[in-house]
Amino acid sequence: MLPPVPMHVIATMHSAFPTKFGIPRQSGLVSELQSTIVFEPEYRNPDALRGIEGFSHLWLVWSFSKAVRKTWSPTVRPPRLGGNTRMGVFATRSPFRPNAIGLSSVKLKGIEETAHLGTVLHVSGADLLDGTPIFDIKPYLPYTDAHPDATGGFTQSYTGYHLEVIFPPDLLEQVPPDLRPALTGVLAQDPRPSYQDDPERVYGMAFGGLEVKFKVCEKTLAVVSVEKSSL
Repeated sequence: MLPPVPMHVIATMHSAFPTKFGIPRQSGLVSELQSTIVFEPEYRNPDALRGIEGFSHLWLVWSFSKAVRKTWSPTVRPPRLGGNTRMGVFATRSPFRPNAIGLSSVKLKGIEETAHLGTVLHVSGADLLDGTPIFDIKPYLPYTDAHPDATGGFTQSYTGYHLEVIFPPDLLEQVPPDLRPALTGVLAQDPRPSYQDDPERVYGMAFGGLEVKFKVCEKTLAVVSVEKSSL
């Protein structure tokens, strides 16, 4: 058996999602989502980021920190197939893997020098939980990372969720203006588990310090309340 491979957490993601519920199923689905990458003290050397400003997108290698298990299964149930059909774990992006490692492509929106946290990166389109450990950051290279003719396997027929979101004006006013586009985009992606389809059920989602409750009937999502979150 090969010896263990050491991994070091180099940074932490700060996002609007304190829980897993509602996080987009893939990175890039909600471009309005804004997140911040804060480096661990030993990796706050500005030389480590020299030249990163020239790239529009980055790859993040990170840990499914809330999905770590002692055992693994060779098959999983992808949400895209309704949660009832099993596929090989290596043919999916399921968090339940031999190594709970995720890969996301995000857009680099800005680089900020701070007094207490060193250089932080502002990114958009991330699908990471707040507090997610990041193992590595690599530049996205369009000449080699983009494959326009690639096939999508069992996800090929996916055309997007795109629910119509009904957000009453009085409830929308309770959401900070800078969070409204991202929150609406997340809701439009249908945060519910794929196997749930009860039009009378009220779902709750924590987002940006708020608890947002909603119902879904066919292709329409209606927000029913917005309150401050205790998370």
